[in-house]
Amino acid sequence: MATATLETSALSAHPTNGSTPRRIVRRVGPVLAGLVTIFTVTTGVDVVLHQTGVFPPPGAVGMSHALFLLAFSYRAAIDVFGCYLTARLAFSRPMMHAMILGGVGLILSIVGAIVMWDPEFAWYPILLAASALPSAWLGARLAIARRSARAR
Repeated sequence: MATATLETSALSAHPTNGSTPRRIVRRVGPVLAGLVTIFTVTTGVDVVLHQTGVFPPPGAVGMSHALFLLAFSYRAAIDVFGCYLTARLAFSRPMMHAMILGGVGLILSIVGAIVMWDPEFAWYPILLAASALPSAWLGARLAIARRSARAR
């Protein structure tokens, strides 16, 4: 009898009915959706700006401070939107999900700054890294406000 009780408690501690993978998808899915959205939209805007001549051809010299400021502006807006999307897709704890995405953005921005460091334009990757968590917070706040407004 004691063996059956031990086996039952062990089975209930590790459910095998598929709820664990489902829970992982529900937690990771919104963050991945936001990350893919940010990468896709940012890359699309970059391509359009290169093809229309606003930005110089990829790999060419010629990015100015003004062009980096333009790039930062749309990237910040896209980051807020990606974090908003993440928070909207989260089944629970939307702020946490958005802040995880912001943390991923912070890490990627720091790595990008190290790999592509240019003292003349150092402010750009530093600003990208510094804006990652505030963008995540703002995106989550907007999603939470919308969720609250719809619940009324």
